[in-house]
Amino acid sequence: MPDLRYEAPGSLADAVKALAAAGGVTRVLAGGTDVIVQMETELVEPDLLVDIKRIPDLNKITQEAGGWRIGATASGMAVVDHPGLNAAWPGIIDGVKLIGSIQVKGRATITGNLCNASPGADSVPPMVTAGAIARVVGPNGTREVPVEQIPVAPGKTSLAKGEIIESFFLPARPSHSGDAYLRFTPRTEMDIAVVGVAINLTLDASGTCTAARVAIGAVAPTVLLVKECADALIGTKVDEAALDKLAAAASAACRPIDDKRGTREFRIKIAGVLARRVAIKALERARHIA
Repeated sequence: MPDLRYEAPGSLADAVKALAAAGGVTRVLAGGTDVIVQMETELVEPDLLVDIKRIPDLNKITQEAGGWRIGATASGMAVVDHPGLNAAWPGIIDGVKLIGSIQVKGRATITGNLCNASPGADSVPPMVTAGAIARVVGPNGTREVPVEQIPVAPGKTSLAKGEIIESFFLPARPSHSGDAYLRFTPRTEMDIAVVGVAINLTLDASGTCTAARVAIGAVAPTVLLVKECADALIGTKVDEAALDKLAAAASAACRPIDDKRGTREFRIKIAGVLARRVAIKALERARHIA
């Protein structure tokens, strides 16, 4: 690719400075499983490629304030293999496991999965239902942004010129909480979600749902955080009546397209079916987490 400039800064400040000063098209390289493919197929031709993998500490996964902080360059396999994250947020692990093959997950990051801004990204719905917060660093300082506010359209994010996601924070979980993610694809492996649903819920001592977040992917330009779905669960025992309301609300929220992988009507139907299944899975996990 002619005139491509590659930089591998040793600090986040230097990376931000390089991106902010650059003209033309810029891209950040974390895992590269999206951006390199896009460059090879000439979907994007960056003038500057900033590799952040050499920046210290960005690949770490650490406990913080009762929750977890995941660095921007931590690989998918590092997330999947982390026992603490598996115990605390199994729904996020459900999603990350579906990002390509083991080899791809060895390079890919949840940061890239988010910033690629695909409506069907598998790690994004469970990150949204977890209430994950992205720490964004740029020329004007640092800001904390809910994950659902990062993608704004297919292939576009809310990040300003020079801004980079440094890390994600997953909050501490209440007792008796469970989360889960499922997707539908035509194939069982290495495919893109036709519909994906994530649910995170909390139960009280009597088994009543006291809090819930429901996110649906691949049925709109960005992941949908659906309040009506959460309202269908809160205050119930997540019984059949609640599941019926949840399914109806999930289908009603969808704004999908028709394409060769699934019709609009099919996606709307499957969203409700998946929402029921995911709620049952999250409920079982909540019952077994003290």
